[in-house]
Amino acid sequence: MTLTTNLSTYAPITMTSFAKKNELKNNWLLINAENAIVGRLAAYISKVLRGKNKSQYTPNMDNGDFIVVTNIEKIKFTGKKINNKKYYRHTGYPGGIKSTTPSVLMKKKPEQILKLAVKRMMPDGPLAKKQLSKLKIYKGNSHPHVSQNLKIIDFGKINSKNKISVN
Repeated sequence: MTLTTNLSTYAPITMTSFAKKNELKNNWLLINAENAIVGRLAAYISKVLRGKNKSQYTPNMDNGDFIVVTNIEKIKFTGKKINNKKYYRHTGYPGGIKSTTPSVLMKKKPEQILKLAVKRMMPDGPLAKKQLSKLKIYKGNSHPHVSQNLKIIDFGKINSKNKISVN
């Protein structure tokens, strides 16, 4: 008895495609961080920096987009995190652990809050450091990347929970 199979009933065999360096195209995106929630914005930015929002995502290639974030001083925290959350660092000396809250950090370096949040959502390694260098954060509306043909992303329209409405 011979066993015959009809190959036309099976799904076609497709190979996984990996993007080549010359196929990658990096866009420039502009995000206004006014009234945006820190964690939600950081999660979106880390996904775009890694290129996971593209159909040609390749884990070992840098195919993420450049992101320019403006109005970082108007970013928001939910709940009581603005006063209760702690950021820790160590000086390298015995007993040299230092801590600060987002409210203090917001007055000194508001860019550091979003940069830390995005960095902690990225994997460790040299590729993530290269991808993180594509993040540009500025106070106010002005930035030096006007000539880059920026695509404006309305972060509040992606999901209604992304922004806090101010009454």
